[in-house]
Amino acid sequence: MKTFIRKAVFPVAGFGTRFLPATKAMPKELLPIINKPLIQYAVEDAIGAGCKTLVFVTGRNKRAIEDHFDRNIELELALEASGRKEEAQMVRHIIPKDVECIFVRQPEQLGLGHAVLCAERAVGNEPFVVLLADDFLISTGASVTSDLINSFNKTGKCQLSLVEVDKENVSKYGIVKPGGDKKSVRGLVEKPNVENAPSCLASIGRYALTPEIFDILRHQEPGHRNEIQLADSINKMALDGKVEGVLFEGERFDCGSFQGYLKAINTVARKMFGK
Repeated sequence: MKTFIRKAVFPVAGFGTRFLPATKAMPKELLPIINKPLIQYAVEDAIGAGCKTLVFVTGRNKRAIEDHFDRNIELELALEASGRKEEAQMVRHIIPKDVECIFVRQPEQLGLGHAVLCAERAVGNEPFVVLLADDFLISTGASVTSDLINSFNKTGKCQLSLVEVDKENVSKYGIVKPGGDKKSVRGLVEKPNVENAPSCLASIGRYALTPEIFDILRHQEPGHRNEIQLADSINKMALDGKVEGVLFEGERFDCGSFQGYLKAINTVARKMFGK
C-alpha cells in the first residue's frame, strides 16, 4: 500500500547565538520577515504540501513558539471589538483546524540528527519531512516541500533538496556525491574541504525521510563538532541507494546569518511593496 507523507518535523531547539542579544529571550525562529516569523513561513510550506501533523522539537526558552501557534482569545476579541475583523481572522487561523501541533523537548543540543531522533515517537512508523526554518526559500514554481513529497511518492526513497554552490563555499554545507542518473545520491559529506568535496551540490534545509532513519540515528556515532549529524545517517542510506536529490529552483536565504536575514527581508519587502 502506498504511503503518503502527512507529518512534518521542525527542529527549533537551537540557541541562535549569532543573533544575540536579540535571541537571548526570543527564539531565533520567531525573527520576523516583515510581519511574519521565519517558522510560520516553514509551517505554511508544510501545510501547503499536505502535512496535517506538525512536530516541533523545542528546547528551553522556546515556549514562545508554542504560544505563537496557539489561540489567543483575548487578542482576537480585542481586535474584533475595535473593528479589525480581518486581523482577528488572520490571528485565529494561523493553524487550520484540521492540522495538529505536537511539541517535544530535546533535552540536550546534541546535533540536528539528535533533534530529529527526538521526534521519533510523534512521527511513528511513517515517512516525514524535516524543515529548517532559518533556510528561507522562495520557490519559482511549486513549493520545495511539495516537490520533495511528490518525488518521494514516485519512488519511496528519501529526498534531499539541493542547490549548486560555488566551489569555495562547499565547506559550509553537506555536499552530495551524485550517482549515475540525474536524481540519484550516492553519498553525503558534511562540510568537506574544497579538495575533497565530491561535487558542488549542497543539501539545504528540507528533507523527506523514511522512518528507517531513526534506527540509523540511534546508533550514529558523533561526527562534526562531536554532534549526531543527520547528514552522516543520510549518507549511510545513500550508500544503499535509498536517497535521491531534487534541485531547488528559486531564491534561498541563510537566515542564520545577518547578511542572509537582511537579504530575505529586502527581497520580501520588494515583492510586497513593489520597490
